[in-house]
Amino acid sequence: MYKVIRYFIDLQDKNHVYNVGDVFPREGHEVTKERLAELAGCNNLQKMPLIEKEAPKKAPARKAKKDAE
Repeated sequence: MYKVIRYFIDLQDKNHVYNVGDVFPREGHEVTKERLAELAGCNNLQKMPLIEKEAPKKAPARKAKKDAE
């Protein structure tokens, strides 16, 4: 999953607007690895990264159970 880090209009998805913080790609739309690389790098019309890979969310730490006395 990727997170939008700069506003852009996806010209390859019927001019869908992506705002900062949105998830890319939107639900129901699939993109190629090449497209992900294009938007995550500088080889796009804005010449700067527009998306970044979102780090997986870590599960909250579990508390250790106290030994029964």
